[in-house]
Amino acid sequence: MASHARIGEREQQPLAAADVLTAAIGTVLQLGIRARGMRVLRRLEVWKLGVVNYLDALKLQEKLVLDRKSHRRCDTLLSLQHPPTYTVGKRQTVHNLLIPQSDLEQIGAELHYTQRGGDITFHGPHQAILYPIVSLREMGLGARSFVEKLELTMIDLAGLYGVKACPGQSGETGVWVGERKIGAIGVRISNGITSHGIAFNIDPDLTYFRHIVPCGITDKEVTSLRRETDFDLPAEEILQDQLISCFAKIFGYSDLIWKEDASILSDKNETE
Repeated sequence: MASHARIGEREQQPLAAADVLTAAIGTVLQLGIRARGMRVLRRLEVWKLGVVNYLDALKLQEKLVLDRKSHRRCDTLLSLQHPPTYTVGKRQTVHNLLIPQSDLEQIGAELHYTQRGGDITFHGPHQAILYPIVSLREMGLGARSFVEKLELTMIDLAGLYGVKACPGQSGETGVWVGERKIGAIGVRISNGITSHGIAFNIDPDLTYFRHIVPCGITDKEVTSLRRETDFDLPAEEILQDQLISCFAKIFGYSDLIWKEDASILSDKNETE
């Protein structure tokens, strides 16, 4: 039976014995390779998808997870945005949606239930989303280390624009600028393969966050890179590519294979 690990609140997730063993094995393997003078060349496929309906992205992740489990593909990173969408994690904390579900259509949003960790959150235009479909076992990472590296990915991007971001305090998930949340994390881990991921606010319509208790944390604001920086921001595609570069650097990928929409759709047609 497949085993699942969910990350919601980083500080409340104990490091499981399996994670310790996984990390230890990965470290031993990497040390052995280095001792023989070999350079570890780690490959990552990057799929740039543009704006994708949430359910379509979810189905794609599920297929890629199966492919990664069976070693039919290498680690893959999906870079995309969603139309206005609220998502609820496996704990189904829909009580943190502050408006009736029947009113969502009026504000142009959808609601979807997921198997990721974490509480309710919002995805929408002008928000950079990364979904890593990667093998933690091959990287020698436990669940907690994986989440910490995701935090560092968003912190590094914010730092490029003079914004000092940091992980949340106890009970606060994601990445923060002072008391304001700029990036969310919610992942699922199944047999050591990850899915779901991070959402970094570039310049989304923050009014959508008024209709929820973001990530179940009350009395805190949500912010964006546009609001926090004194820099002139480049085009969003550049920002998303920079977020990808931060991810690749933090996780140690040295060989990136970039795929655009056309080639991805072609690959999907061939497998159907």
